[in-house]
Amino acid sequence: MQEVTIIGGDPLTFSLSGEIDSENSDALFETVMEEYKRSPRDVLFECNRLTFIDSTTLGCFVKILNLVKADGHALRLSALNPQLKKLFTICALDRIMELE
Repeated sequence: MQEVTIIGGDPLTFSLSGEIDSENSDALFETVMEEYKRSPRDVLFECNRLTFIDSTTLGCFVKILNLVKADGHALRLSALNPQLKKLFTICALDRIMELE
């Protein structure tokens, strides 16, 4: 189960919790893009309550990053647990997106 809470603000902040995988990553993408298109700006994902992601979710983050960067904005992920941070590092995604 996954929960995406829109916090708003600047940067546009989303709080993620639970598990995000191939079954619900499309819903994450749609939620983020719907809010982002209303007012494009930097995007921040607060991940302190996120427990699991899979490769589909990694692809979702990359797709969001590409759209945000095309508009001249940035994407950051904060408070990733050590296992998730390691996954981003193994996939070299820490080189293209900011992990806090």
